[in-house]
Amino acid sequence: MAIILRLDKVMVDRKINLTQLAEQVGISNANLSNIKTGKICAIRFSTLNAICKALKCQPGDILEYVEDDGQKE
Repeated sequence: MAIILRLDKVMVDRKINLTQLAEQVGISNANLSNIKTGKICAIRFSTLNAICKALKCQPGDILEYVEDDGQKE
């Protein structure tokens, strides 16, 4: 199982940069950058909620499930 983060695409579509979004969400640029680049293994619902509110989007616009090939369940 792989969850792909599409935050960068949504940010481009909404014409918002990292600093602007970090201020609106209330987290540091470094933490938001880690989310944007997928260098995280978890995200708080409160953070996801704040990102969706700021970007006026749904969680499914940011998160995508991709099944791994060849992996047993």
